Amino acid sequence: MATHDFLPGAQRSAQLSFSDQPAWIVKDEVSGGWVLQIGGVEQSHVDLEDPTHVVHEYLRRMANVLDEAWPGGQPLRIAHLGAGALTLARYVQATRPGSAQLVVEIERELPTLVTTALPMPEGTDLEVVIGDAREELVAMEGRRFDAIVLDVFSGEESPAHLATKDFYLEAISHLEVDGLLLVNVGDDAGQRFLGAQVRELEDAAAEAGLSGVWTLTLASLLTAPADGNMVLVVGGALSSPEVETWRKAWQAAGPHPGAVLDPMETATAFRR
Repeated sequence: MATHDFLPGAQRSAQLSFSDQPAWIVKDEVSGGWVLQIGGVEQSHVDLEDPTHVVHEYLRRMANVLDEAWPGGQPLRIAHLGAGALTLARYVQATRPGSAQLVVEIERELPTLVTTALPMPEGTDLEVVIGDAREELVAMEGRRFDAIVLDVFSGEESPAHLATKDFYLEAISHLEVDGLLLVNVGDDAGQRFLGAQVRELEDAAAEAGLSGVWTLTLASLLTAPADGNMVLVVGGALSSPEVETWRKAWQAAGPHPGAVLDPMETATAFRR
């Protein structure tokens, strides 16, 4: 009979070679489910019983964007650049079965740790590529996605070569005409890095002929800056006449109290 160590959801760990940090899958005694910790810091939460249960607010906002921008249940082609415990990939499989998903992860040991301890939903079509997000995108010349999710940024410690207009342009070039690029940016109370990323993404959107940057976040971060995350979104889908309807749905879906800024409001909030 299999031992507890091989049961789905059992606590496991691995030493990550790129960052030289320990990664742990541990039980969440508060919210239920399981947590991925890297270097002792919580990175992701997974509910194996209900993959649509998304605890981290920025991921919930990303899920809300995907929910509205395409008809419910329609399979999508999605690239996840950095994916932690694959929380959003699990959500997409649960809500849009048949989606073709790609993960690019620089930590070689992480996908194996995550998928062994926390198996993906049955039927998940998931391609895992180990490598640098920018290098791997360049190598995918001609490949297109409905959505690209970038989840590698955390303030000034983020990879500098990814925090540029040129990288955003590379990502945008891999989108379908009606595709979306969703970027999670975490920052400290000063929000200097966040402001810089908004400007880089605005410049990339302008050069690509897109309408500008939408922002989804906790409302209080706009009036009393603190440590937190904001989701930045650009792409051809945002030119849809339905975008104001989507905006109302994103606002209503929360988490609350939330804010949804259109490109003009984003530019004002993070003016140069």
